[in-house]
Amino acid sequence: MHIPMNTWKHLFKLDPAKNLSDAHLKLVCESGTDAVIIGGTDNITFDNVVDLFARVSEYDIPCGLEVSAKDAIAPGFDFYLIPVVMNSNEKKWMMDIHHEAIKEYRHFLTYETIITEGYCILNEDAKAYKKAACTLPTKEDVLAYAYMAEHMFRLPVFYLEYSGVYGDQALVEQVKQELDETLLFYGGGIETKAQAMEMKQHADVIIVGNSLYTNFEEALQTVDIE
Repeated sequence: MHIPMNTWKHLFKLDPAKNLSDAHLKLVCESGTDAVIIGGTDNITFDNVVDLFARVSEYDIPCGLEVSAKDAIAPGFDFYLIPVVMNSNEKKWMMDIHHEAIKEYRHFLTYETIITEGYCILNEDAKAYKKAACTLPTKEDVLAYAYMAEHMFRLPVFYLEYSGVYGDQALVEQVKQELDETLLFYGGGIETKAQAMEMKQHADVIIVGNSLYTNFEEALQTVDIE
């Protein structure tokens, strides 16, 4: 399947460890968002991933898995987002866990389905930050990571992840200026349409997740960002 990332503007991220009613899931999948991502940090299991995927599959919308737990990788997704955590202190979050996953799942983790993300996690309190043993980068560090993502590693995506808090718009703007071919994904703290529009001025794609579980009606309005 061709993955039309260059046309994406907005994605919803669903956490398989959290509850979303069937009625709300229907509204998400029919909202006009460009795709749905299934992913999270805690309590991600094969069973809850597959269960949520089956529910999303009832709708005509692309669905991807952001891989955070090797044992929860399941076949059938339209695409697989593979985070490479650039500000981690541990090499395993850059390569080793990816190597283990490929040894086991290479029969469906193929060139056509994989989207590798250069990940930069910028919230020290986030579970993902702690799990990946990150160091908080300076502005200069972040800009260098963005440059590396495009010019050194030729990654299709550089992802600024604030994970639950609203990020620094000025930094997002500066990061975008480092990128020509690599797409800039932004995620973190978007709860309103106004915030979505603000971050979309600079990021190629915005990702809305946590607010689906805290203020659903507001989260749904973030799709309309033209």
